[in-house]
Amino acid sequence: METLLNYSLEEIENLIAKQNEPKFRAEQIYNGLYLGKSFNEITTISQNLKIYLQQNFTSQPLSIIDTKISKDGTIKFIFKLLDNNVIESVLMKYEYGYSICVSSQVGCNMRCKFCASGLDGLVRNLSSGEILAQIILANKFLDGKLGEKRKITNIVIMGSGEPLDNYDNVTKFLKLVSHPKGFNISERNISLSTCGLVDKIYKLADDGFKVTLTISLHATNDQTRKSFMPIARRYTIKDILSACEYYYLKTKRRVVFEYTLIKDVNDSLNEGNIIKNLFKRYNMSYHFNIIVLNENSGISGLKSTGREFARKFVNNLNKNGISATVRRTMGQDIEGACGMLRKRFLENESDYRNDEE
Repeated sequence: METLLNYSLEEIENLIAKQNEPKFRAEQIYNGLYLGKSFNEITTISQNLKIYLQQNFTSQPLSIIDTKISKDGTIKFIFKLLDNNVIESVLMKYEYGYSICVSSQVGCNMRCKFCASGLDGLVRNLSSGEILAQIILANKFLDGKLGEKRKITNIVIMGSGEPLDNYDNVTKFLKLVSHPKGFNISERNISLSTCGLVDKIYKLADDGFKVTLTISLHATNDQTRKSFMPIARRYTIKDILSACEYYYLKTKRRVVFEYTLIKDVNDSLNEGNIIKNLFKRYNMSYHFNIIVLNENSGISGLKSTGREFARKFVNNLNKNGISATVRRTMGQDIEGACGMLRKRFLENESDYRNDEE
């Protein structure tokens, strides 16, 4: 049964009109769902309308089955889907508010060696409503409301899954979460992370989206990138940079490049000069986000260079005129990296089962 959260307000209005209900009922349903309520909990609609909705749709497609709270305030959620699959989201507190990292798929088909999300491959795509429900439940957890009273201010589509491999559902989610009568989160406050599905980057630009595009680059040559990112066999770095340039020229949005330092693989201080020469032919504004590899995932055998060296690496990039920072590490004590908590859940599933099962 489909979740009504897949529907926009306008689509709910059309649905309600066919039931000979007044148009304002749609907004009452819409507001209730976005506050994390079930159909029964929406007290402003009639019993007959509730019965119709219950017979044809589900209200909330996720439930929180576990939370872990880090000493730095980061909160990691394990959500159960209606088909008993599980996904995870990470809620991070900053001075400006809360940012949430959401999943776009159950598992992932990209199988990057440094990420736990793709260990078991892709199970299935999430619907737009299932992605949205992660925002709804996290906002409800924080006692947030809608519009300016929401607690969630920023979204990062960087959890389990490759967002552009689930293009239709992810872009529908972008429209839903930015709707003025819902959360009204501007696309300028949303980052979408991709390992570089070039054709979809062009499509994202042509379809008029203006999110912050974040590219999982992690290498300056194709041979090295192929050694831990299978997608590099399909698209070259030049292919990706050309697509990023196109996206920048269409949107005027600075592109962010993620670069995880791996000891003796991509950590030469000469990389700064290579990046400078590689990027100088492309007309775009960009920033490098340098990441310290999390060795605690136990999934790859790759070695970290450590945070102190990461700072040296960034200083060298800056000397080459490249905007770069070391990404802040959050939630390490609660397995904050992509896919790690879900992986632990699947290994110890009996410990998490709730009374409904």
